Amino acid sequence: MAPVIHPVQTSGRLPASTAVVIIGGGIVGLTAALALAERNIPVVVLEKGRLAGEQSSRNLGWVRKTSRLPEDIPLALAADRLWAALPERVGRDVGYRQAGIMFIAREEAQMAMHERWLQAAGPLGLDSRLLSRQEIAAKVPGGRAQWVGGIFTASDGRAEPTLASSAIAAAAMAKGAIILEQCAVRTLTTAAGRVSGVVTEQGEIRCDQVLLAGGLWSRRFLGNLGISLPTLPLICSVLRTKPMAGPTEIAVGAPDFSFRKHHDGGFIITQRGALDASLTLDHLLLGMKYLPQLRSQRDFLRISLGKNFLRDVALPRRWKASGRSPFERVRTLDPQVNPTLNQEALANLRAAWPVFERAEVEQAWAGTIDVTPDSNPVIGPVASLPGLTLATGFSGHGFGTSPAAGQLAADLVANQTPIIDPTPYRFDRF
Repeated sequence: MAPVIHPVQTSGRLPASTAVVIIGGGIVGLTAALALAERNIPVVVLEKGRLAGEQSSRNLGWVRKTSRLPEDIPLALAADRLWAALPERVGRDVGYRQAGIMFIAREEAQMAMHERWLQAAGPLGLDSRLLSRQEIAAKVPGGRAQWVGGIFTASDGRAEPTLASSAIAAAAMAKGAIILEQCAVRTLTTAAGRVSGVVTEQGEIRCDQVLLAGGLWSRRFLGNLGISLPTLPLICSVLRTKPMAGPTEIAVGAPDFSFRKHHDGGFIITQRGALDASLTLDHLLLGMKYLPQLRSQRDFLRISLGKNFLRDVALPRRWKASGRSPFERVRTLDPQVNPTLNQEALANLRAAWPVFERAEVEQAWAGTIDVTPDSNPVIGPVASLPGLTLATGFSGHGFGTSPAAGQLAADLVANQTPIIDPTPYRFDRF
């Protein structure tokens, strides 16, 4: 069962024209819309299903710098500042709490990874620090596992996926943005070699710029235009407990579980050491680009071949503007929960902190993550098609960096000074 999203009343009418069309009503697209509306730039967001109906509401809600690639940390630092200011900016609580994030290690090899990361990230001035076994016990009391050590970043935090996107959407609309749900974009129109509009299931809308923030659907959309975006899907299963007393407000990531406090008093838990890799045609088409990741992360993947492969093959990869698109056939991708992974996570957590033996599962869901070969997103223009900008491929990091990622995308679309150097995210790196 998917998480319940705070409802938003959106528009039901497609305008004839605007300055910017954003394809995708996830949190990055909505944040970009807010940033554009605040600059009085006319913007329309088109969402094929419901706002934040896919990974934007199904993620873990972590807002972190810890363990990010060094080139991705400036975006995370900018996101911290924007998350802190977001409640006042949108006039609502988004569940943001700067309670810290801790990663803990069972083995020396795992601890060595944290040490190497801290050394690489050191020049960026983070407040991350290594922890001893005794310091872990002091910060998260009541445990019985013997940890080798850990790493802790006090300025990391969390926010609520089911609240944040709705709050951002409402604020964007209050500032003039137009948002339509149940309105799939089929393709782009061009004139004189650049974007001139989009064709939707409800008709055409003219525009000067398009921002594609379609998450895992971006590859299929671009493929129909003859543009190749390398992303592959991975599925994360998650559970939420009923309200309960817990050991800490800190979010904790262990090798085979993670947990963080939910705003209703329960905990969000996942098997941090395993993701489902349900094979699709794209795994065969793009597999060679992911060999380095596969070599280093093979133990984390539960690879399977089944119904998802057949469903994926059945969705068209080419279609006409006048025909029904894949985005009308599948409004919301709702992958099946893997109960085995959730049970593993809960059992591993209970073995480490016995207080979770009292945990009762309130809800479970799964979400699909779009992963690039280098695990960094694409935020930038497509040189072969002027007027088209991408903000996609966030590889499981999109929610945490979304305020800065959306603003960076808006900066690029509006041809204004970017919030951070966009070079690590350029499309042509592939």
